Amino acid sequence: MLPFYLLFLVSILAGFVGAMSGMGGGIILIPALTLMGIDIKHAIAVSILSVIATSSGSASAYVRDHITNLKVGMFLEMFTIVGALAGAAITLVSSQRPLYIAFGSVLLGSWLALLLAGHETWHAGRQDAFTRWLELEGSYPDYAVGSEIHYKARRAYFGAPAMFGAGMIAGLLGIGAGAVKVLIHDLIMGLPPKVSTTTSNLIIGVTALAGTSVYLAAGLIDPGLAAPVILGVVLGAFLGTRLLVRLTNKAVRRFFLFVLLVLATEMVFRGLRGL
Repeated sequence: MLPFYLLFLVSILAGFVGAMSGMGGGIILIPALTLMGIDIKHAIAVSILSVIATSSGSASAYVRDHITNLKVGMFLEMFTIVGALAGAAITLVSSQRPLYIAFGSVLLGSWLALLLAGHETWHAGRQDAFTRWLELEGSYPDYAVGSEIHYKARRAYFGAPAMFGAGMIAGLLGIGAGAVKVLIHDLIMGLPPKVSTTTSNLIIGVTALAGTSVYLAAGLIDPGLAAPVILGVVLGAFLGTRLLVRLTNKAVRRFFLFVLLVLATEMVFRGLRGL
């Protein structure tokens, strides 16, 4: 068993990055735990459990600050839950090497898509009839620019099936798939970056709960490993939320892109080496 303090410190970093980026702490935890010699399936199982803690530690703060869009989150959660159950079931019967490559490829694809769209500043788009019927719109106070930002979501009919895919990735890789969820919010549904990140934090917790039930039933969650991880992730998520509300949308996006590129490259490389 790895030292408690080491797992705790790594988990603080994971929770901080997860809350700041909306991706969940798994993007840090899984590479770190596998480097420490833990089997990737056990790392995935404890990671998806920690995603619940990351979401709990940050989503409540974002809801209190009126940045999270609850209607968008509740609508999309229905699709991510079903996807997470399917993805976790696939992981149980998969070998390890494809999991490394899949993990890195998902992050790399998300990084590339956001990079290509990153030169555009967010602007409110025209809302379609279906999304208007769902009343997926809102506003939030942006302290960085000192004004109230009003927005309307769009293309919910594309966002819903895309979220099923994001849920499947979450269950399969234990990462919360916040990277993919932020991408869907941003590029498909036209939400502002801060709303994308904070609403993703809400959704990943519910998605992770569905995936965790599969891994728990399979006996892959080690309580001795889970305890320091959850404690560290909650603390890190709290610290991350305190910083995010004071940053600009551009700073949040740059941080998100940097984390994605580093971890995607590392995991794909390890998978190709057959570790």
